Amino acid sequence: MNKLFFIVLIILIGFYSCKKDNEKVIPIPPPTPIPIGPPTPAPLVIPAIFAQTLPPPLIPSNNPQTVEGIALGRKLFFDPILSGNGTQSCASCHAPSNAFVDTNRFSTGIDLLQGNRNAMPIFNIAWNFSDKYFWDGRAIGVEGQAFGPVVNPVEMHNTWVNAMATLQAHPTYPSLFNAAFGTTTIDSILVTKAIAQFERTLISANSKFDRFLLGLEPLTPQEASGFNLFMDQQGGDCFHCHGNAGNPLWTDNAFHNNGLDANFTDLGLGAVTGNAADNGKFKTPSLRNLIYTAPYMHDGRFQTLDEVLEHYSTGVQISPTVDPMMEFAFQGGVQLTASEKSNLKAFLLSLTDTDFVVNPAFQAP
Repeated sequence: MNKLFFIVLIILIGFYSCKKDNEKVIPIPPPTPIPIGPPTPAPLVIPAIFAQTLPPPLIPSNNPQTVEGIALGRKLFFDPILSGNGTQSCASCHAPSNAFVDTNRFSTGIDLLQGNRNAMPIFNIAWNFSDKYFWDGRAIGVEGQAFGPVVNPVEMHNTWVNAMATLQAHPTYPSLFNAAFGTTTIDSILVTKAIAQFERTLISANSKFDRFLLGLEPLTPQEASGFNLFMDQQGGDCFHCHGNAGNPLWTDNAFHNNGLDANFTDLGLGAVTGNAADNGKFKTPSLRNLIYTAPYMHDGRFQTLDEVLEHYSTGVQISPTVDPMMEFAFQGGVQLTASEKSNLKAFLLSLTDTDFVVNPAFQAP
């Protein structure tokens, strides 16, 4: 009996041991990471009015436009993560609703400090063939333009070392960089490349005057008269710096002294080049979307278009570097009548692109 009991016990122990072994979880190796393919090309969509009159946009060979890069740049543009205290983004001073400018005369940084220049609008910059940026031309390329504000002590007041560490520790940014650039290692070069890709998509080309040039919409008599005045060397004489119907950017992207001051408190381009012949010269802004981009001039001194027109009519100041193309500078300006100023203003407002400021692709993601 005892012998039979022990035999049964041994069998049962063996059975349950086998069953336990059979129930052991066999480790499953982790799945092989799915390699991320190259980013998806996303060439800029060229508006018809640009295709007819301008060379192809300026896109660096080492930073082609891609779906993933543009999406990453858009996220970075609106994310305050790049600032020293996480409170300010690029969009804080370049708001879509204002054609990507700041309506304050001077922008306020994270330490409540203000600069001494008005924020320039950001649109159609892929056609800036001078490739110089800011009012004084101190940055080269769109990527170079995106690099400065992060470390500027008056603006975002951060360091790139800190900004990169913050992005690297973020739960989603490394994977977004991997999709856009094939690496999870984030550096300042890739950050500015992504922002530049997004900024190059900010194209404004659907104003009333654009539609007029395409034969889609007529101008009013006042707008047409204002355009003729704009182009008249003996009238408004505006075309030298701002172009004409053959240049739908409405800027030459060059640097001029437009007679704002007889004596300079801000040397502009001269402070960058060190050449006294450049003193008082600032980059010509585009005349597009003026209804959204007040105040005007590099220091935002004019709150209204009426003030701007009055400057060119009677307020031009003489200095050694005043632009020689301003033929009437020595008489204070072009001496426009009230009706001429009204007509010229009507034309300038026909350069307003209302679709641009509400384009869903340009809003915060």
